[in-house]
Amino acid sequence: MDRPSRLLMLVLDGAADRVEEGEPTPLEAADARALRSLGEHATCFSAYPVGPGVAPESDEAVISLLGYRVEEVYTGRGPLEALGAGLELREGYEVAFRANFATVDEESLRIIDRRAGRSLTSDEAARLAEALDGLELDGGRAYARVRATVGHRAVVIIGSRSSRLSDRVDNTDPAYARRGLHSVAVPSYEPRVRPCRPLDDSEEARYTCRLVDEFTRRSVEILSAHPVNLERERRGLPKANILLLRDAGARLPRMKPFAELHGVGPAAALVEMPVEKGIARAAGMRMYEVPLGARTGAYREWVRRTLEALRDNVFVYVHLKGPDEPGHDGDFKGKVKAIERIDRDYLAPLLEAVGEESVAVVVTSDHATPWRLRSHSDDPVPVLVSWRGLRGSAELSERACRGTVLAHGWEILPRVFSLIGWR
Repeated sequence: MDRPSRLLMLVLDGAADRVEEGEPTPLEAADARALRSLGEHATCFSAYPVGPGVAPESDEAVISLLGYRVEEVYTGRGPLEALGAGLELREGYEVAFRANFATVDEESLRIIDRRAGRSLTSDEAARLAEALDGLELDGGRAYARVRATVGHRAVVIIGSRSSRLSDRVDNTDPAYARRGLHSVAVPSYEPRVRPCRPLDDSEEARYTCRLVDEFTRRSVEILSAHPVNLERERRGLPKANILLLRDAGARLPRMKPFAELHGVGPAAALVEMPVEKGIARAAGMRMYEVPLGARTGAYREWVRRTLEALRDNVFVYVHLKGPDEPGHDGDFKGKVKAIERIDRDYLAPLLEAVGEESVAVVVTSDHATPWRLRSHSDDPVPVLVSWRGLRGSAELSERACRGTVLAHGWEILPRVFSLIGWR
């Protein structure tokens, strides 16, 4: 048993938390028997997903966890969301934005709910997006492409037929402030849609903002009168009558294929959110489509597709949502239950089906979402490496794994490869 033939990397979105003296973290409190069984032949350490002092969004963190240096390949969240939604960019003439369907007062543009009550279905969102897709701007000299993704989320591409555009523009979503190519949550803000603000003095940035502001005004008119929203209003649900834009980007990332970067392959990904799909596509990984199991609890199909991926690939990356949302809601018990659900319904049947001696497993988080903080933090995340050939035992928890702390997420896989004999 020299080394495993397969490696499964399982990322539990936002499962990591902040250690408080005298209190368990959700990972420590969870009745996670499958995770405990992985710890019987294992080692663990911790790592900053991107780097010390950085509270990352999932896109930067996932890029780093897959072994890429964010500062070398990152071009913004918008292009990744677009790529994940199956959209390409006319570089120089189109700018991609991450977007939320939200609820606003139609006259004042005061924001009532940034996520339309989190009640917008993907089908409803698709119909609303279709009403905006292809919208002509600036008298036909420009246009908007709109694609709904999951729930209240969408991608908006603002394009010009002949004039160059710039991604050096600020967000219209006031909850996030632009910091270079990144956006960071602000602790307090006026709940009103912000006019687009150019971030440099170029005509390209100013023109892009004029198009964004025109798109905002016209989308409110179209969406407020849409049959989907009239029906939602009749049912007492908030209208999804605007798209809040953030994270502009004008270029798709140039990433070396994962197999070439690490010298292992083929590599595959099972992910559900557009941004993770975009990263996997940019990294040249095989995509295995799965339903939104982390939201519905339908993990049976996730298990089946993971087993398929492990049969045909050397490295398989699986990213499961679930713990992050209750972390943002300040719901300790909800976060514990989300971890237990993944353990019981996904990991336990997967381990029962897979050949443990030929498959190594690494489990971690893309970032910490401390339930007390209700947002992502700069805490390191625990990393558990399990394989029958490893001596000793370990536990996936923040306290148990803090003996060794790597400074960057891109250091994780090289360390894992060394531990399991792939280096």
